[in-house]
Amino acid sequence: MKKQLLLGDEAIAQAAIDAGLSGVYSYPGTPSTEITEYIQQWAKTSDNKTVAVWCANEKTAVETAFGMSYAGKRTLSCMKHVGLNVAADAFMNIAMSGINGGMLIVTADDPSMHSSQNEQDNRVYGNFAMIPVFEPSNQQEAYDMVYEAYDLSEKWGYPVLLRITTRMAHSRAGVTTRPVQAQKPLHLEDNSMSKYTLLPVNARKRYKALIEAQKVFETASETSKYNRLYTVNHHTCRGVVACGIAFNYLQESYPDSFDCPVLKISQYPLPKQQLRELASLCDEILVLEDGYPIVEEQLKGILNTGLTIHGRLDGTLPRDGELNPDIVKHALGFAVTKPYNVPEVVVARPPALCMGCGHRDVYEALNEVVKEYPNAKVFSDIGCYTLGALPPFRAIDSCIDMGASITMARGASDAGVFPAIAVIGDSTFTHSGMTGLLDCVNSNANVLIIISDNETTGMTGGQDSAATGRIHAICQGLGVASEHLHGVVPLKKNFEELKNLIRQEIEYQGVSVIVPCRECIQTHARKVKEKHLKQQA
Repeated sequence: MKKQLLLGDEAIAQAAIDAGLSGVYSYPGTPSTEITEYIQQWAKTSDNKTVAVWCANEKTAVETAFGMSYAGKRTLSCMKHVGLNVAADAFMNIAMSGINGGMLIVTADDPSMHSSQNEQDNRVYGNFAMIPVFEPSNQQEAYDMVYEAYDLSEKWGYPVLLRITTRMAHSRAGVTTRPVQAQKPLHLEDNSMSKYTLLPVNARKRYKALIEAQKVFETASETSKYNRLYTVNHHTCRGVVACGIAFNYLQESYPDSFDCPVLKISQYPLPKQQLRELASLCDEILVLEDGYPIVEEQLKGILNTGLTIHGRLDGTLPRDGELNPDIVKHALGFAVTKPYNVPEVVVARPPALCMGCGHRDVYEALNEVVKEYPNAKVFSDIGCYTLGALPPFRAIDSCIDMGASITMARGASDAGVFPAIAVIGDSTFTHSGMTGLLDCVNSNANVLIIISDNETTGMTGGQDSAATGRIHAICQGLGVASEHLHGVVPLKKNFEELKNLIRQEIEYQGVSVIVPCRECIQTHARKVKEKHLKQQA
């Protein structure tokens, strides 16, 4: 046992390692990326053969982790909140079938949308799938929860969802670690066919078992050390429910002791008896939760007493965005001072594509050609190249979700938009774009698809891309005609060539693909630096 200064993400990763992890399968997405990266770095110097890899998308990651759990090993799959949407099909059915080896799924939610297109709260998914959810209030608790969740997952026979937020993921604290456990041996279940083959006859049984397991999960929440009722010696006007990291913010308002009853919630389903006990100690309840008003809404049904509930729904707290200590203090009625005002002369600096980035050359060429077509629309996707929406390019008209550039371009083309152009990155293409391209080929849609290939997953820090070296073969395999599949290096010397290719393929009445390919300037710089350091060593 030792104490380390760790990010929340790193605490989760270290706990999984210490608990005997055999494999982590993920897709990079802020703010979850550092969990898998930490395990990957550790695995390079470890001799226990832990698998730590990036998968093509979150669905394949969860399914692969489940395959290892099927074999009796402890597994982990990490993703940002919108990644669970991609993995939802597998996630919901794994909750039905149950697991063998301990399985933990981490969802890193992003309230305030620091690097995301929405701020969904994935506690909803835990409730939807009817499995236990853990939500740590600090880094030590994140470590302890992960370490213990593997035992609980195997004891219960179901996966566990760990929900963190950006502040938890990317803030540091001292964490005391526990003894390292050995990896579990290969172990296959005797009843695997009836459990894991979700034909209706089996699925009905598994669903009944999942419903019956709710009693176990609810009892575990009532007795969990992570759910704690703090009482005072008198009846008060107000009680507080504080969930996850919101409990941390509440503690900042009460550095010594609480002056009202407080129920800390970090394990779900909700501890109904503790909630009713809290309600008996006060006249109204303030609910602090970072994300959706999930507990606030459920609380009204659980209590059903007419007790006044305050939170995000009645305006006591903002309806959107993440909480912070000042917002919590204001909701409690404390004075909030802001000693440092931001001068008006300070202007926010928006993110921008790196100087020397290949995406820049692509957008400059695309913008020049698109000016020739008054009704042109450019549908973009999730990645660094999404910054093409900002000055100086203003080159794209949409960015909705992974892979939507291609499918939206096809739909717009079907509606009569010409030209309909899709811009998608290499990693996003293999994540969610290939099926859209197949649809386009099958219908011979009149679209131009530009796969801007920087040979990495650049937006999240330069992780391996599943597409590297494979894009042309994939496009040909999906049926793109070779005479309308082009590669080009996006450099100034090739600028006119790129423009001519774009113009030529816009005029082609069918599916065409252009692949501008140049290594990300950031990953290239890192490789040069690493090579230099090795030469010096």
